[in-house]
Amino acid sequence: MRPYLLLTPGPLTTTDTVKEAMMSDWCTWDEDYNIGIVEQIRGQLVELAATRPDEYTAVLMQGSGTFCVEATLGTAVKPTDKLLVAANGAYGKRMGVIADYYHLDCQVMKFEETEAVDPARIDAYLTEHGDVTHVSEVHCETTTGVLNPLKEIAEVVKRHGKVLIVDAMSSFGGVPIDMTELGIDFMISSANKCIQGVPDFGFVIARRSALEQCEGVARSLSLDLYDQWRTMEDGHGKWRFTSPTHVVRAFMQALAELKEEGGIAARHARYAENHSRLVAGMRSMGFRTLLPDEVQSPIITSFHYPSADFDFKAFYTKLKAKGFVIYPGKISQADTFRIGNIGDVFPNDFNRLTETIRGIIA
Repeated sequence: MRPYLLLTPGPLTTTDTVKEAMMSDWCTWDEDYNIGIVEQIRGQLVELAATRPDEYTAVLMQGSGTFCVEATLGTAVKPTDKLLVAANGAYGKRMGVIADYYHLDCQVMKFEETEAVDPARIDAYLTEHGDVTHVSEVHCETTTGVLNPLKEIAEVVKRHGKVLIVDAMSSFGGVPIDMTELGIDFMISSANKCIQGVPDFGFVIARRSALEQCEGVARSLSLDLYDQWRTMEDGHGKWRFTSPTHVVRAFMQALAELKEEGGIAARHARYAENHSRLVAGMRSMGFRTLLPDEVQSPIITSFHYPSADFDFKAFYTKLKAKGFVIYPGKISQADTFRIGNIGDVFPNDFNRLTETIRGIIA
């Protein structure tokens, strides 16, 4: 039952089999759920994220991805610590807002929304400010579609001996990341992104030794990442509070389908081809991408309005009637709209999309 394809960065188009997995009810106290589903998911996430999985653990948290970002910052960063946030979009800035709410000692290093985070600036700042303890950044900033240079940023942060927190909300599962190789301490993502599950929970993959140091730090009951982890560890998959059982079961199915596709590398290749088909078709009609190709992610693509009198709402409505839902722009520097390349969508879908757009603007 698909009234349209969701060409957005999440929620996104899911397979029928993922949706069907939600058709059974589960008891949150039963081992079939906690051990048979939750613990399986936790183990699989760590296997996907790290080449030395024994050094890491996964914590599932109720709510949207931002809940997990707040849980991580509120649990991993102590009142005596100092946080540096590298921000080149709305989601990096949101980390700064969270830090303000928690009264953390935080500096937000701002970059233009159309440029990637510069590791050299982080290096210079850390050299001058040795009291920084934690650095956080967004890997794929879906405000525009920028893919920040995670490997280079991680190298700088680890050379300075700082804790690295990565918001990989829109990249994990769709872009290869090895937490072991990069030295990432906390990585955050959500069920309804590149794993292609449905919304209602997120997860944090953390270095065990780093998470073990977080006991008693959290300033929130519901968002205490350490206590959630400790309960899952001791209770073999038990959540502290009612978990979204149907959504969790759907996520287990989504993980199985990721494996069937060939893993993260294969999914990344599909997303990249989706993006390539989209850009080629749009450029052939005169649309300009917002970002230069060298900083563009395969996750979501921003396009300039084709003219000053372009009516996005009318364009959106016509596309929706033809079976495609896209995203408005999210920056103040230019009039743009965004098209997501992730989910259960394939290169031929983007061929159809661009031909549909060609007919609309003709």
